[in-house]
Parts: sequence; structure tokens; C-alpha cells
Amino acid sequence: MKKVAVIMGSTSDSSVVQAACDQLKEFGIPHTTHVLSAHRTPAAAARFAQTARDNGYGVIICAAGMAAHLAGTFAGNTILPVIGIPLKGGVMDGMDALLATVQMPSGIPVATVAINGAKNAAILAAQILAVEDQDLAKALNAQRAEMAQNIDNANAKLRMIGQQ
Repeated sequence: MKKVAVIMGSTSDSSVVQAACDQLKEFGIPHTTHVLSAHRTPAAAARFAQTARDNGYGVIICAAGMAAHLAGTFAGNTILPVIGIPLKGGVMDGMDALLATVQMPSGIPVATVAINGAKNAAILAAQILAVEDQDLAKALNAQRAEMAQNIDNANAKLRMIGQQ
């Protein structure tokens, strides 16, 4: 199975990024976590992106706030799928990070999840890898079935207390 690289611009992002790591672990997807900055370590970030495919990675997740150039920096240096997690904070409370992550030039896409949407970033990474991995596809289907069962259980509970 290909690995997933989880990149954050600063260790202060780790509390949000942890949800992605937890989800990847739940699926049994090997992953590594790194602190790299589009602005403070641009050469190291570019080098990591340029060698990621050869180093066994299949997807890169990048979490950044404010100017949020991290995912774009990675996308510009690799053909691997890059998923951006815009982070809440700053003057615009994450909207600047969302716009900076989603507004990429033609030819350099970044898949973007919701502000602080780390769990969905990991699920999207799993879906990408599941194109070639039947076991991972089964795990994703099982997760979906569990979500549906939780809704059915909630409705049954409402019926039991007479609210439906």
C-alpha cells in the first residue's frame, strides 16, 4: 500500500492534523507526519514533494492557515494528488486559508476540504488509494455502512420516545 504524507506548516497545527492521522491509522494506511513550510523552508518542501512518489507516497495532505501556500507549493512540485486542509484562525478565521487553498491555477489542482476538515482529508486520501486497493475499499464501505446504521439507530431511538 502507498503511504500518505501529512504535512503541516507548524507544530501548532498538530491538534487539527491529529484527526487525519487517527483516521489514516484506523484504515491501516501507513503515513508519516512532517513540518515543512512554503515560506520558511521552501527548498525542503519542494524537495520532499519532488521525491515523494519515488519514496512510496501515493497522496499528500497539507494543512496550513492564513496565507496557506503549503498545498499549492506541494502541488506545483509533484504529480501526486494533494489534499489541502485550510486551518481556522487569523483575521479571517480560516476563510483566507480556504480561498488560498482552493484557488489554484489551471493545471495545478489541490483537492480542498472544509476548514479544519482533517478527518475528511484522510478519508479522501483513503478513497484515492482504494482505487487500487480492494481491502481499503471494503474498509471505506464498512465505515459508510456504520454511519448509515448510526442514523437508523438514532431514528429508532426517536420513535421509542415518541418524537417521530
